[in-house]
Formats: sequence, structure tokens, C-alpha cells
Amino acid sequence: MKTITTIATVTADGKLTVQLPLDIPVSEHQVVVVIDEKPVTKEKQSPLDFPVINVGSWPENLSLRHEDMYSEDGR
Repeated sequence: MKTITTIATVTADGKLTVQLPLDIPVSEHQVVVVIDEKPVTKEKQSPLDFPVINVGSWPENLSLRHEDMYSEDGR
């Protein structure tokens, strides 16, 4: 026996659609359906609000080459 917790869709005509894990063999199975009386509500998530620090544009002559950033000993 295997217990699966998932979300199922019930249509207006009373049909139940559920996605099962792929390890369930193709065959007829005896199932037990327990319906929670409250439908699942999908809460709308607000977009992530990361802080933004604006430091302006990079200088025209900015070089990010390794040779320009570090001395000969690599520091």
C-alpha cells in the first residue's frame, strides 16, 4: 500500500483528475479518496522585492583585466 498526498482537480461534471508519481504501475488499482471540505486556495505571491543600489554607470576607462586589477604577485 502506498499513500500519496497531492492536489486533484474536480470538474463541474464530477470528474476527478490527479497526477500520480511515475512509479505507479499501469493497471487498475483500488484507491481511497478523502476530500477536504475546503478547496485549495492558491495565494498570489508578491514578487520578490530586492533592494537596489544605484551607483551610476561604470567609468569609460574602467578595465577589469586581471593584470590591471592585481599586482604581479596575484594580490
